[in-house]
Amino acid sequence: MSRMLRASALMAAGTMVSRVTGFVRTMVLAYAIGTRALGDSYNAAYAIPYSILDLLLLGVLSSVVVPMIVRAQQQDPDGGRAYEQRLLTVATVALTVVAVLAVLAAPLLIDLYTDWAPGSRKYEVGVMLARFILPQLAFFGIGAVAGAILNTRDRFGAPMWAPVLNNLVVICVFVTYALVSQGRDNIDAVTTADLALLGLGTTAGIVAQAAVLIVALRRAGFSFVPRFDLRNARLGEMGKAGVWTIGYVVVTQLGFMLTTNLSSSAGDQVSGHGISPYTLAFQLFQLPYGVVGVSVITAMLPRMSRAVGEGRLADVREEFGSSVRLICALMVPVSLLLMVLGPAITVPIYGHGANSVADAVYIGNVLQVYGLALVPFAVFQLLLRVFYSFGDTRTPVYVGAGTTAVNAGLMVVFYLVLPARYAVMGLALAYAIAYGLGALLAWMLAARRVGGLDGWTVGMAMTRMYLASLPTAVLALAAVWGVTEAFGGLRFVSSLIVLAVGGGLGLVLYLGVAHRMRIPEVNSIVGMVARRVGR
Repeated sequence: MSRMLRASALMAAGTMVSRVTGFVRTMVLAYAIGTRALGDSYNAAYAIPYSILDLLLLGVLSSVVVPMIVRAQQQDPDGGRAYEQRLLTVATVALTVVAVLAVLAAPLLIDLYTDWAPGSRKYEVGVMLARFILPQLAFFGIGAVAGAILNTRDRFGAPMWAPVLNNLVVICVFVTYALVSQGRDNIDAVTTADLALLGLGTTAGIVAQAAVLIVALRRAGFSFVPRFDLRNARLGEMGKAGVWTIGYVVVTQLGFMLTTNLSSSAGDQVSGHGISPYTLAFQLFQLPYGVVGVSVITAMLPRMSRAVGEGRLADVREEFGSSVRLICALMVPVSLLLMVLGPAITVPIYGHGANSVADAVYIGNVLQVYGLALVPFAVFQLLLRVFYSFGDTRTPVYVGAGTTAVNAGLMVVFYLVLPARYAVMGLALAYAIAYGLGALLAWMLAARRVGGLDGWTVGMAMTRMYLASLPTAVLALAAVWGVTEAFGGLRFVSSLIVLAVGGGLGLVLYLGVAHRMRIPEVNSIVGMVARRVGR
């Protein structure tokens, strides 16, 4: 537990700074271009390279590449160095080709991911922005492979801190755009130069991020020599293991494609209620998982893979149990706070410039619904790593396919029955229900694989965490009611007061109650913080 806490704390610190600068980035984005037509076009173009990367690389990295690098380090005479060089060579060449093809196919991609009519202004702007943003595919992918190699060497800092530079670059780009653009948030008035600044500036941030990771890799003792002897790259083995992971990503991306099409259609019916509020609320929803969950998973997967390779199933169960309890110790109270404080969070961040307070409140309403999904989503992601540590990439495809099918069906139902102004909130609710059911199915299958996951112990621990969170939720509700009554609504200052009382004091209250209830994971976190403050 202490080793996991130290590794996770280092990554969480970097991720926290990254997410804070990410907050500033989205604040400046909303200020500069808003969440209406131009914002929708930008967010649609921005989402496409990440979808392609998920399809081609990022899912395979966590499920296939990391375990294979670990095995190469354990089994190859050179400690896996040649294998790592071949892997980086293949990624560089392949992703450069993919980036070129994606730029050429930008009109088709925008047509696939949105419901906009070809020839419409939203469509044309989306295509132009996509052509400027899609070249980042090559740099992001290379940086991701470099980060995976660093993680297998227990160098977790750089992959978590590199996105900070990316955010700083893009913040500067959006500030420059707000200062020099004549069109600002008016999609009919923006020029090609304006769009080039937005698109190429976004790509420049990814280039800077990849450069940091390459430098960190060199400092870790990795010397890159291009290797084209692909016969020894184990691509066949990777393909056999990765085909199921790619299948899982294909399924999830089809679900994402449906989400963007439905939200873009809703945005055409009610301005400011389309892709942008969905995207910005989802980013905030992912923040707690990104700070805590990703850090724990990144530290957990290599150790779990080694334990599986050595036949230590008891250690696999212990690693998983410790991870899920550690994550939920913070996810549980945060999920309740998101459900209560959604608009109070989004108004100070997004209610400026081109974006109105009403637009920001709607983003907060979507975030409130997403709060329901936080704990199931985090547990679901942890459960997938159990299968990946066994080299089993097939089961997650079946689980993911079922989850996505439920999500897709519910999204269509909610889109059809709800008014357009509530459509994106319905998409978030479908997401929460689907991942709750998916986590339940994944738990049953993973427990069968490792001989039990000690569900009773985990369930009792989570029950105590929810009980410890109830005073925090009550305090947050009281803060929202009291401040809203006193100020007549949520504005910048009143939202900050709500966050200070309901969020800040609320989390302190949770830590105190949980400490008194002797919840071990919270005690470990409190003790670690106290020791660091004492120093």
